[in-house]
Amino acid sequence: MSGHSKWATIKHKKAAIDAKRGKIFSRMSKEITMAAKLGGGDPDMNPRLRNAVLAAKAVNMPSDNIERAIKKGTGELPGVVYEEIMYEAYGPAGVGLLIQVLTDNRNRAAGEVRATLERKGGALAGSGAVSWQFSKKGLITVDKARASEDDLLLLVSDAGAEDLKTTDDTFEIITPVEAFEAVKKALEDSKIPTRSAELAMVPASTVKITNEKDAAAMLKLLEAIEDLDDVQNVYSNFDMDEELMQRVSAG
Repeated sequence: MSGHSKWATIKHKKAAIDAKRGKIFSRMSKEITMAAKLGGGDPDMNPRLRNAVLAAKAVNMPSDNIERAIKKGTGELPGVVYEEIMYEAYGPAGVGLLIQVLTDNRNRAAGEVRATLERKGGALAGSGAVSWQFSKKGLITVDKARASEDDLLLLVSDAGAEDLKTTDDTFEIITPVEAFEAVKKALEDSKIPTRSAELAMVPASTVKITNEKDAAAMLKLLEAIEDLDDVQNVYSNFDMDEELMQRVSAG
């Protein structure tokens, strides 16, 4: 779990730069369109769409863009047909990766993912080689300043959460998929704002990287994969201590 957290922290630092390039809006638009296509255009009846719309609003995506993406998904407006693919891969030191792609061209996406992995010291893996280490979970983060750990643990446990972890500045609430909405509602009812809330692929255990060379290579690989236009999310099971992460990030 900590591996996902550390990469999520680094991604948050990149978000402002990505948004200027329009990359965040493009990814949000794809996710909204796919969610509407699969589950309909009503966010109240489509949890995936509701989460996608909330995430888009959190990065100030214009309402017109959101509505247009929904209508492309429902067929009310013409649009590109996207295919959702999950690639499995290995990175440095045997770290496992799940690379979620939304693409209108499977061959292009596969070629770009493969080439990037090979260039950055990774490799594609066979189906099932990595995915067995991950489970889909609800992942909600709350700033530590917003609640005490004891009160938060009691609240989310009663709502169905299965774990509460701490990072430097956040609490991470992990839920079964079926309890995700109930836990979110419990937080909303208690006026506790969330930093993020998503359904994510969470590793059962992590691979700890202890040397600076492998850690730097891992972060460069993740960033390169994230920068691919067709990639929506990257999940990994890597871990490293905070001191090493700070040294590598500073370098």
